Amino acid sequence: MIKLFVGLGNPGTEYEGTRHNAGFWWVDALARDLKLQLTMDKGYHGLIARGNVHGRPVWLLEPQTFMNVSGKSVAALARFFKIAPQEILVVHDELDVAPGQAKLKLGGSHAGHNGLRDIHAQLGTGDYWRLRLGIGHPGVKAEVVDWVLRKPSPEQREAIHECVDRTLKAVPAMLAGEMDKATLIVHTSKPPRPKPPRPPEAG
Repeated sequence: MIKLFVGLGNPGTEYEGTRHNAGFWWVDALARDLKLQLTMDKGYHGLIARGNVHGRPVWLLEPQTFMNVSGKSVAALARFFKIAPQEILVVHDELDVAPGQAKLKLGGSHAGHNGLRDIHAQLGTGDYWRLRLGIGHPGVKAEVVDWVLRKPSPEQREAIHECVDRTLKAVPAMLAGEMDKATLIVHTSKPPRPKPPRPPEAG
């Protein structure tokens, strides 16, 4: 079961609406759902909330260390509360998934994501759960840094937020340790809306 929900992003108002902060958006939405208030805790280098769901403790964390040293925050909290890697869910932006889609998986490589790379290093393992929120790819590797630090288009932002709402429905299954069920919920996305038929061409 998941005890610690981590959202990745960069602190500061200039990064607030950028694609790289999709993980923050997700944890913000979860905090609203659970009626929890995220507050700064310097001991864990992040915004943190603690609550009880069905009598079980649950933590929410948004590291405020900048993305590439996120592991410092995650490891500090996990070690103190004796939370195992398999009980951690890290929510992050994913270039290789289209906006509106998400993927849930346990373990695997960091695939070049700087936040995950540091969490791997600090936890000493990659065996934690990840929820990968699609932000799409600019198509050219050289443009990736600029892409993740820019704001998505209104259509993409709406798709990402719809995806956040949809994947939050998997949280009760995650808290119950039913990760197969959670995976099914995350991977079942609504089909795109059908396009209206084209009017017949005047001839």
